[in-house]
Amino acid sequence: MAKTKVISLEGAVKTDAGLTYKGVVMEPIVEKCEGCERVAAVEGDNYCPTYAQPERKWAHGVCNFATHVRAEVDKTGKVKVNPLKASKRAARGR
Repeated sequence: MAKTKVISLEGAVKTDAGLTYKGVVMEPIVEKCEGCERVAAVEGDNYCPTYAQPERKWAHGVCNFATHVRAEVDKTGKVKVNPLKASKRAARGR
């Protein structure tokens, strides 16, 4: 049985600045957010109740709150090794 949360922005008020919810101005979702389970519709627009500025969440890659996107695995096959740990292992002879 999967957990499903009903996400709502109950008590949100639409103003000129945007949607205000608990004192925070929420911005509408961006195109990359389409398909996410967290999206909530309020007065004809879709908003993310988890993050007020969804565009900023996608600025450096994938949003960590996105339920519709999976992280990609490094295709090079190389494993990152901490240089400090590598030098200690080399000193022990491992």
